[in-house]
Amino acid sequence: MSRFLSIEGRTIELDNEGFLVDLSDWSEQAARSLGHGEGIAITPAHMEVLLAVRRFYEQYQLSPAMRPLVKFIGQELGADKGNSLYLLKLFPGSPAKLVSKLAGLPKPDNCL
Repeated sequence: MSRFLSIEGRTIELDNEGFLVDLSDWSEQAARSLGHGEGIAITPAHMEVLLAVRRFYEQYQLSPAMRPLVKFIGQELGADKGNSLYLLKLFPGSPAKLVSKLAGLPKPDNCL
């Protein structure tokens, strides 16, 4: 069962878990809308993580699980942000899954 987002006059299809069906449909506005659906107001701190994860995906062609996510964020954004507590504050529950969803990427393989 698919769901949809309507952003700037465009209809964007989501899968049954709320991930984008077409990764090219992602935009910062899509991230804000997806975040709203998760109860998260996207701030500049959220956006820098989302953009970093999109760079990770471009480089490795996969959505990072938690350990690689923490390591990559540390390399990209600094040690103060490359830790589980920082990511949990921004993306409560399952940071790797939420970050991938809001960044318009596929669900990480090892996330339930």
